[in-house]
Amino acid sequence: MSTSRFRFRWAPVLLAPLVLLPAACGDGAVEVPVPHPDAATQRLCEGLRLPAKVHGQSLRDTTPDSQLTAAWGSPAIALRCGVPVPAALRQTSQLVDINGISWFGEPVDRPVTWTAVGRQAYVEVTVPAKYRPAGDVLIELTPAIKSTIPAKPEGQI
Repeated sequence: MSTSRFRFRWAPVLLAPLVLLPAACGDGAVEVPVPHPDAATQRLCEGLRLPAKVHGQSLRDTTPDSQLTAAWGSPAIALRCGVPVPAALRQTSQLVDINGISWFGEPVDRPVTWTAVGRQAYVEVTVPAKYRPAGDVLIELTPAIKSTIPAKPEGQI
């Protein structure tokens, strides 16, 4: 076996960990599934002006690239606008009110994903355990949602 052939065969193996490093350190795009709302909801979501930082974490690129998703930090706080009504949401569900936005948490015993309800577009925020209490994250996102996504008529979630 020649030396050049040996180097060629091993080069991809030695370089593979280096290629993965940027993504592992939080520098790469975060995969966030894109919701598929109707046209009116999509227009509302595209108007959402989100902060550059949430809970001290910087805004990151998402993949696939979409105006309906956003992410901050590593592990990523992920936002999706225009999601469907949460399947577990009921008129009797326990909601948390933060500065005029009602949030529905799932799972109920230890919410990880919060959905802003009672608005003309549902906005979902997934908050990893690293950023507890999750309410701090929701407080920072509330002004953008409140100013862009109109409330539904009283009593509708």
